[in-house]
Amino acid sequence: MEFISKMSWGMLILACLTLGLAPFAPPHIWEKLQMLFRGQLVRPIDWFDLVLHGTPWVLLLLKAVVSMTEK
Repeated sequence: MEFISKMSWGMLILACLTLGLAPFAPPHIWEKLQMLFRGQLVRPIDWFDLVLHGTPWVLLLLKAVVSMTEK
């Protein structure tokens, strides 16, 4: 978790707002999450997109959890 602690909040937020939401109308991550919950996420490219656009959000969540537990 030291790796997560060393990440800057600004870079994580910027990554979420750019890569995490791109393309912006509608956000790609939202489409992939809907496909996942409907059971339609079957093609490898769809899984890659979910991981690519979801990683910044997961890192931001981990950063928040680590920051709250360190204090």
